[in-house]
Amino acid sequence: MGISARELAAATPASRDRYVDLLRVASLAVVVLGHWLMAAVTTDGQVGNLLAVVPELQVVTWLFQVMPVFFFVGGFSHALAHRSRPQYAVFLRARLQRLLRPTMVFVGVWGAAALVLQLSGADGGLTGVALRLVTQPLWFIGIYLAMVAFTPPLLRLHERWGWGAFGALAGGAVAVDVLRFAADVPFVEFLNFAFVWLAVHQLGFLRADGMIRRPALLAGAGLLGATALVALGPYPLSMVGMPGEKVSNMAPPTLALLCHGLWLVGAVELLRGPGARLVARAGVWRAVVAANGIAMTAFLWHLTAMLGVYGAMLGLGRALPVPATGGWWAQVPLRFLAAGLLTALLVAAFRRFEAPVPAAPATGEGGPVAAVGITLALLGVLGLSLTGFAGLLDGHSAVLIAVPVTAPTAVGLALAGWLLVEKAGRIRSR
Repeated sequence: MGISARELAAATPASRDRYVDLLRVASLAVVVLGHWLMAAVTTDGQVGNLLAVVPELQVVTWLFQVMPVFFFVGGFSHALAHRSRPQYAVFLRARLQRLLRPTMVFVGVWGAAALVLQLSGADGGLTGVALRLVTQPLWFIGIYLAMVAFTPPLLRLHERWGWGAFGALAGGAVAVDVLRFAADVPFVEFLNFAFVWLAVHQLGFLRADGMIRRPALLAGAGLLGATALVALGPYPLSMVGMPGEKVSNMAPPTLALLCHGLWLVGAVELLRGPGARLVARAGVWRAVVAANGIAMTAFLWHLTAMLGVYGAMLGLGRALPVPATGGWWAQVPLRFLAAGLLTALLVAAFRRFEAPVPAAPATGEGGPVAAVGITLALLGVLGLSLTGFAGLLDGHSAVLIAVPVTAPTAVGLALAGWLLVEKAGRIRSR
């Protein structure tokens, strides 16, 4: 049997920064609840976006678009992890085990289900929509893989240049948006998937070394910058992607989203004192430890649960209320409760794949193999987030970095990459 959350909580060393663990759990919880709330499903099985139905709600994304917080926390954790495991292959394997194992199980289960549904002709209506949607959150895992891959060189830059390394990445994001919007350079905007998110990740390095000393200034500058860019520039109000919009702050990321990330990081740092006191309570810390142990599994399966709830309602012949009406809002607590219960069942079924595994007894000199592996894995995961499982047998493809990719190809890339990372982390020195 594994160690219980109570035992893990009791064994926590005093030196651990528990507030970081709280931020990790809280940010993923906000993302899950946000996805459940934004889904505007109609009786004919179509899935829209609540923020498009009620545009006035887009301003709340300035509080609840918290992916920058998760990536900031990732930078903090990656800095500590790499310093304790400096060998590249060993570092990658240790960081990716609890990420890629549950992800590949999710992909395998949904891939098999998609194949059965399409062979039986049962992939229409809401089921067909689900086959397209359930993989979309994998973009987050793909970006996170890139952050892990680039941690060693970017950490060295941080150790040499400090805030200068962050400034270089932020400057790259500025240059990209200037070339995109002022010079109309094609395709340059995709570089900001790296510049924006890696800049946020770099803030985690700065926190790890105690270099964020004026969080109020960081929050104020970020909020002022985001406000000015949205008010005066071509940037939309919403900090999440909206259907049909010409410019998205998310895909690809913009300078406005980077400013939003600065505002959020500054804000959570300002709350560090009360947050640390909260998580120092034994009961709260046990809950955080338990949640951290299942966080990735819950994230992977939460859309499945939500769509399952809607599917059950439609299957029972229940007419769904028109999104954003009084009846729709009145149903929100019940839908959340049902989706939470179904997510809990899915977590109970798949949580064992997120459990830590013993470290490989190796010094890990397979750095080049690991680099190839994580590259294939992130390309596969990102590709699958674009293609989904709809049209699995029809050759449906999506464009990933100017190259068409199908779902089977994406799955193959992700699986091959994961196996290479596992192999590289086990290579012994001679």
